[in-house]
Amino acid sequence: MELSVTSWSFPQLTLDEVAGLARVLGFPAIDLGYFYRSALDKARLLREPEAYGSELRERLPVGVANLYHLFGNDTVERNLASSEHRAENTADFGQALKFCAAVGAPTIFILPGVLNRGQSRHQALEATIESVKPMVEAATRAGVTPCIEAHIHSYLETPSLAAELCERSGARLALDYAHFAVAGYRQEEIDPLARFAGHVHLRQARPGALQTKLEEGTLNFPAMFATLHDAGFTGHLACEYVHQGYFDTLHDDVLTETVKMRDLFRAWRGSAR
Repeated sequence: MELSVTSWSFPQLTLDEVAGLARVLGFPAIDLGYFYRSALDKARLLREPEAYGSELRERLPVGVANLYHLFGNDTVERNLASSEHRAENTADFGQALKFCAAVGAPTIFILPGVLNRGQSRHQALEATIESVKPMVEAATRAGVTPCIEAHIHSYLETPSLAAELCERSGARLALDYAHFAVAGYRQEEIDPLARFAGHVHLRQARPGALQTKLEEGTLNFPAMFATLHDAGFTGHLACEYVHQGYFDTLHDDVLTETVKMRDLFRAWRGSAR
């Protein structure tokens, strides 16, 4: 297991600045996305993915752990629980896979979708599975691991639904314990999802708070690291402290909390060797 840090953690930094900061802090890789000053040029990525990916691979001083690909402009537009844009989404996903291969990202993560008009959770799950299956097949051919993030305010908010999606679609999880802890799930109820992890997000949380300072949450990270290790996870653990309006995650010193999480993982890894 290795650490990375999400580029959207630092909304006022450019992509090159985030990569430089990651190198200074000792992070071997960063996660890329379409947000804030570090945003990728999504139009270019879809138009010329291989050239763009190769350019970034050569330019950035650290590796790329993951691409967070959003199909529309928000979590609702073109979401995977609707069949309306299925062909278009599959085509865009293929381009994103080419970018991942060129930039050297071993994983890509997408969102499961939301409850569309008249849908139940079960109907949304069925629609997402149908949307994801061809993407999983394409990712397998490309040598990139496809991951889905079960997140609060989607329909995929329970460990049991997340497990069913993985079992039936073949996708892995971009596993973020915080999105379950905020809803009141105990860590031992989330732990069984470790066997589906393809990528992991790290930040402290507690019931009612998606993000909080390391000392003020309920997640036991050394225990989480051990659970992932025992499940055979060998990928990246992305520090994902953020400064954004979503779920009121505006009140923590992102840099301080990122360093504290880095040091906690280093201490655990040192003792686990």
